[in-house]
Amino acid sequence: MADTDHDQLVNMMVGRNIDAMYPRNDNQRPEPALEIRGLRRHARGPAIDLTVHAGEIVGLAGLVGAGRSELAQAVFGIDPFAAGEIFVDGVPVAIGGPRDAIACGIGYIPEDRGLQGLVREMDVTANASLAVLEQVSRLQVIVPAREDALAADVIARFGVRTPSARQLVGRLSGGNQQKIVIGKWLAARPKVLIMDEPTRGIDIGAKREIHTLMVELAAAGMGILMISSELPEIVGMSNRVLVMRGDALVAEFAAADATEEKVGAAMMAEDGGGA
Repeated sequence: MADTDHDQLVNMMVGRNIDAMYPRNDNQRPEPALEIRGLRRHARGPAIDLTVHAGEIVGLAGLVGAGRSELAQAVFGIDPFAAGEIFVDGVPVAIGGPRDAIACGIGYIPEDRGLQGLVREMDVTANASLAVLEQVSRLQVIVPAREDALAADVIARFGVRTPSARQLVGRLSGGNQQKIVIGKWLAARPKVLIMDEPTRGIDIGAKREIHTLMVELAAAGMGILMISSELPEIVGMSNRVLVMRGDALVAEFAAADATEEKVGAAMMAEDGGGA
């Protein structure tokens, strides 16, 4: 242990320097992909204004309980909100539930992939099509050939390591499960992708693959809102970093100004109403 450090260990595991873990994203465009204006989850709660531009990765940092996941779930229609407006590609949208959010071009990769992102007792094929059943169905009946083709595409495109498309997803590694969740949502061709803890509980090699994929998606014009509790990931992957505390946005940092120390201090500062 005295002869190695964290960066050297990562290099030995993935065959690359740690800098390659966080590929640079220079794809942001001036037009907004997602705008949130005056969103209040509760009638007396703080109002949130947030913009994610096309091709931009915006990191959302905060302690557990700060309201990050709750904000994502409100935008995706899982939880109702008391007030506010949501715009996708500059157009106001009405989101009464996840089906509306999907139709408007919003995808959501949840924090708990095992509970909210996948059906672990179902196979890879069934999970890959969950967000786009209309694409693999005819007259509301699933067409096996279409579903098989979609699953094969997800496996090939994202390098899912599985014995077959009929393998139960609960028996795959965390990294491969997360690739299926991502592939499932990308099949819906979203304009905006909300990623809540996208690399939690997966190995370093899979993390790098997902980070690279995020930059590729941004290059194609997708706006990404990434929630993460890992400060190196927040600082390394984001074009801008927003910090939440007490259900409110309390700080914003451009990539050039964001450091783990600054973001961490904003996350934990006291504002008289609690941390």
